Amino acid sequence: MKKHFQILCLIVFFIAVQNKSFAGSENYPLGARSSGMANSTVMISDLWSIYHNQAGLAYIKNIYAGTYFENRFNIAELGIKSVAFVLPTNSGTFGASVTYFGYSKYNESKFGLAYAKSLSEHFSVGLQFDYLNTCVGDEYGNKGAFVFELGLMAEPVENLLIGAHVYNPTRSKFAVYQDERIPTVFRFGIGYKFSEKVLLTVETDKELDYKPTYRTGIEYRFMKNFHLRTGISAKPNQNFFGIGYVFKGLSIDVAFSTHEVLPMTSHFSINYKFN
Repeated sequence: MKKHFQILCLIVFFIAVQNKSFAGSENYPLGARSSGMANSTVMISDLWSIYHNQAGLAYIKNIYAGTYFENRFNIAELGIKSVAFVLPTNSGTFGASVTYFGYSKYNESKFGLAYAKSLSEHFSVGLQFDYLNTCVGDEYGNKGAFVFELGLMAEPVENLLIGAHVYNPTRSKFAVYQDERIPTVFRFGIGYKFSEKVLLTVETDKELDYKPTYRTGIEYRFMKNFHLRTGISAKPNQNFFGIGYVFKGLSIDVAFSTHEVLPMTSHFSINYKFN
């Protein structure tokens, strides 16, 4: 029975890959705040910019640490776990992250080291080096590769946010056999703050071998410490919603996302800001 269940998990995983809801060795969209906004967050600065756009780390003024968990399609074997840490200094902001997807028979790991720098009050750049490792059972073993990411973030006019990011611009390979390349993904997005309470974002991302994906999200602070979030994406068509709570240095975010065919996915993250 356990073997049959594991096979079913892998079938679901490959269906998800075909629908681009999770593709192996991609830059995973992490952080429950982002998930609640359909991952339309390439222009937003927070701890989880270490996955979306490292340039956003340049605006962080405190030490941050956080953890994230995603229960993809309510199947434990397809879960994602991550921890992230950010350290601002006088010479720029440094960050580190670790991500794990899968289970003992199939898993992917990502280790990232990031650096971000403000070039002016409203313009920043970011860079991250990653090591990716994939393990397939006991017989096939491990294979790994290095990639890097680049990001830009700007606020050309007050309350208008712009972000751009590229993952694996060199088109690094996992293996020469069958030209097994790691995906190259471009992201571009615009956000606008209508007030201190309302943020609207629009984003598109393009993987070289697929058609573009379009996303939009909105965040509304309906109480002093509470945020409501929702968003949609096209190709694949998905709906997202979430809530966030902030108490002093602690931030707790929960989100849920639907799929056209597969069960709902839950997202949870907790961040702490050190004074």
